[in-house]
Amino acid sequence: MKKRLAMTAVAALTLSANVFAQTGEEVYNKACQVCHSMGVAGAPKVNDVAAWEPRLTQGMETLISTVKTGKNAMPPGGMCMDCTDEDYKNAIEFMSKAK
Repeated sequence: MKKRLAMTAVAALTLSANVFAQTGEEVYNKACQVCHSMGVAGAPKVNDVAAWEPRLTQGMETLISTVKTGKNAMPPGGMCMDCTDEDYKNAIEFMSKAK
């Protein structure tokens, strides 16, 4: 019985941790800025609309998939180990817009 309660508690905490999506700026600040602030290894710079435009034409689903699998120097998950697809979407939208 204790084991079942413990498993239920862990499941509830795991689900509650992902209930609220992180803002794009939050994800950028904690995981993306290291490379995307300076364009490290060809990463499109934050707020560089021209650099993001050809990527955005691929569609958000493709971009999220790319983040999850990694590309070139970007590791799988793009340095965000707790991000959901919604978090990745928010980060991409944040980085690809002009300031």
